[in-house]
Amino acid sequence: MKKVEAVIRPFKLEDVKLALVNAGIVGMTVSEVRGFGRQKGQVERYRGSEFTVEFLQKLKIEVVIDDSNVDTVVNAIAEAAKTGEIGDGKIFISPVESVVRIRTGDRDAVAL
Repeated sequence: MKKVEAVIRPFKLEDVKLALVNAGIVGMTVSEVRGFGRQKGQVERYRGSEFTVEFLQKLKIEVVIDDSNVDTVVNAIAEAAKTGEIGDGKIFISPVESVVRIRTGDRDAVAL
């Protein structure tokens, strides 16, 4: 099993969700996060004053999937989240040792 974490632009959430549902993914976790990368920050104006927003708002999507679905899921997220501009985000893939469904006690692949 793998955990796929994607940090994306907030306005791309609906596109990514639709792409994942079309790829057969039935569950995901979405968190509001803030950070920066190469995009650095952006200059904003408020009441005539300029200030720099160093930590930009992003969303983090997490899904745990079977190893066989990794390429499909990563490609779906990448295509749906892409604008072609700096700051589109990143996708991280890491191994998952075990999963337990709390309600039933199901474990691993059955719990997905």
